Amino acid sequence: MPELPEVEVTRLSFADRIAGARIEQVRLGKPLRWPLGCDPAALVGRTVRAVRRRGKYLLMDLDEGLLLLHLGMSGSLRFAAEQPAAGVHDHFDLFTDRGVLRLNDPRRFGAVVHALREESPEAIKLLGGLGVEPLGDAFDPVAFHAALRRRKAPIKQVLLAGDVVVGVGNIYASEALFLAGIRPTLSAARISRPRALKLHGAIRDVLARAVRQGGSTLRDFSNANGESGYFQLEAMVYGRAGLPCRVCGTPVRGIRQGQRATFHCPECQK
Repeated sequence: MPELPEVEVTRLSFADRIAGARIEQVRLGKPLRWPLGCDPAALVGRTVRAVRRRGKYLLMDLDEGLLLLHLGMSGSLRFAAEQPAAGVHDHFDLFTDRGVLRLNDPRRFGAVVHALREESPEAIKLLGGLGVEPLGDAFDPVAFHAALRRRKAPIKQVLLAGDVVVGVGNIYASEALFLAGIRPTLSAARISRPRALKLHGAIRDVLARAVRQGGSTLRDFSNANGESGYFQLEAMVYGRAGLPCRVCGTPVRGIRQGQRATFHCPECQK
């Protein structure tokens, strides 16, 4: 599933090229997770102002309204001057005078939703419960620790929930907890202030490095130019169950938490 770094890498790969583009046509394929929410013809003539990111959502600002795009479990975007004929998994094409933006999504858990403004009910339903952005200035370490103190669930589950800090998905939660030396099963409320501050820094470090590496390509992720990511090649614990820890040599353990795979070093993470 594309996580925050993959979504940010996708944004960076086409945002500058589509800014200022005029929409000429919209093609819809099979229904996605949520309906578009407007007549596709109503988007024709609109101009793309910018593309932002909020958590795992891309927000395409138009001169009137905006589009919220989510990649779901298996979605990817491509932006090119031309696209081949739409295939069975190509569910949304945005034709502009600067190129065609296409959403391909084999599992159809992704979405493209129109809203008149970010304060509209459709947008609030998707964005209203999201926590603070981990790579922004609003991600305050003291406030982060205070929020953790109010949660008794295991720390990895709290990170994945997205209401304390948004976008720290499964891969990067495992990696940040390793870097901070915190076992993923530890209750968030039991994490001391010094350890919370260390985790805060680890989250920012891991996500920033992942963006620089182009994200993680575990199966078929690639950005809007078709380029793969390489962060998975430097993962310390994720996907390395049974292999020696890169720091201490102890075999990395794999467990299940909330139906998600978790990886940690029993020696380095107390």
